[in-house]
Amino acid sequence: MDNTIFVIVGGILLGIIIGFIVAKVLERSNASKVVKSAKKTAASIIKEATSEGESIKKDKILQAKEKFIELKSEHEKVILSRDKKMAEAEKRTRDKESQVSSELSKNKKLNSSLEEKVKDYNHRLDILEKKKDELEKLHRSQVEQLEVISSLSAEDAKAQLIESLKGEAKNDAMAYVQSTLEEAKLTAQQEARKVIINTIQRIGTEEAVDNCVSVFNIESDDVKGRIIGREGRNIRAIEAATGVEIIVDDTPEAIILSCFDSVRREIARLSLHKLVTDGRIHPARIEEVVKKTTKQIEQEIIEVGKRTVIDLGIHNLHPELVKVVGRMKYRSSYGQNLLQHSREVAKLCGVMAAELGLNPKLAKRAGLLHDIGKVPDAEADMETPHAILGMQWAEKYGEKEDVCNAIGAHHDEIEMKSLLAPIVQVCDAISGARPGARRQVLDSYIQRLKDLEDIAFGFGGVKKAYAIQAGRELRVIVESEKVDDQKAADLSFSISQKIQTDMTYPGQVKVTVIRETRAVNIAK
Repeated sequence: MDNTIFVIVGGILLGIIIGFIVAKVLERSNASKVVKSAKKTAASIIKEATSEGESIKKDKILQAKEKFIELKSEHEKVILSRDKKMAEAEKRTRDKESQVSSELSKNKKLNSSLEEKVKDYNHRLDILEKKKDELEKLHRSQVEQLEVISSLSAEDAKAQLIESLKGEAKNDAMAYVQSTLEEAKLTAQQEARKVIINTIQRIGTEEAVDNCVSVFNIESDDVKGRIIGREGRNIRAIEAATGVEIIVDDTPEAIILSCFDSVRREIARLSLHKLVTDGRIHPARIEEVVKKTTKQIEQEIIEVGKRTVIDLGIHNLHPELVKVVGRMKYRSSYGQNLLQHSREVAKLCGVMAAELGLNPKLAKRAGLLHDIGKVPDAEADMETPHAILGMQWAEKYGEKEDVCNAIGAHHDEIEMKSLLAPIVQVCDAISGARPGARRQVLDSYIQRLKDLEDIAFGFGGVKKAYAIQAGRELRVIVESEKVDDQKAADLSFSISQKIQTDMTYPGQVKVTVIRETRAVNIAK
């Protein structure tokens, strides 16, 4: 409607404008003709605008009717869907009501049956109580009869029975524990021995025993005087430059070099060899030769470390650790050369790790570095155990966590966190415990044998005890009157456990208990 009015008004205005223009134009010639033609034009325009407005009005009415019909149909669809959902909800409600009513009826039946069962249960309980009272009376009467017959009270009989059962249970338990341990040893030790024997058979290294003294051989005793020098200047210069005590005595064609540090002792030996070979022996020359020899030894230490690492197939080792490995050549532990010991432990670890399905290269690395804490360092704390010190150095130079843990735990200073740690510990014990590998001080060796025998004498019934085979076996002789066969087996087990708990030793100690019965008669 608004469009129609707009068209009509527009047409009227257009006609008026045209009429006004035409009137102005024809005003001079023929005003009347112009007015008539303008009126006719305006009338025709108005007629056309009216007809066009009517047609537009009809179209808009049709469009409005169609829109109304469409909205009505959509509304009817929504109403139908809501009615359908309401019908379904009513149906579900009716179904639930019927289900609830059926369950209520079932519950009523169950309640009635449960009440009957409760009554029956209470009745049976009453019967059981009566029977229990009768049994108690019967039991008391039987106990009284037994006390009269045995002339013992019930408490005394119970105490005797408990004591006898305790003894039997203890013997049975010890026998069971021993049989279980033997069975476990037969299976576990069989596999362990296989791994260890295969490993040891494939590894063999020479043994080197170092002392705190080196002997420098000379061609003649005249050289001794040249080494001593005028008023002892030369020998004092050598001792000051090397830190080694030089002993010149009546030993023919030999000079003794004494020092706890084998590196300094080796520097002194090589320096003396160069001085004697050159023939020029004076304080200035001594200092020059000692400096050159020190540099030569340091370079040799690095070369030895590199050669050792290459031989074992270990890669990416920090240069400082390579230098420490080289210095092991001039260190010893209980008379066993430290580098040879570490090489042997590394090879044992590699073979054993391969046998167990672990990484042999990582095991070799841990085995080679396990004793680096024994190599002295100016900055190191000498009170720190060598295993902890070695672990700290390995951590400092970027070794893996498993390797560091194996180094620190091979003497049980810290907890073992990987399988490499027990392998390194076992291989260290194998290398150090085999015959001839290490030299022990006589006093500590005798004390260990005495401690073994004292442990055996601490048990009742022991007559004699002997530590034999360099402390690898303890033989115990018991009194046959006090110890029977079963107690002899228990005694062997108890002594072995006591040794394992109280003593520290490499390898293992075998405990043998001997019991014999002698019947002696004299014919007169």
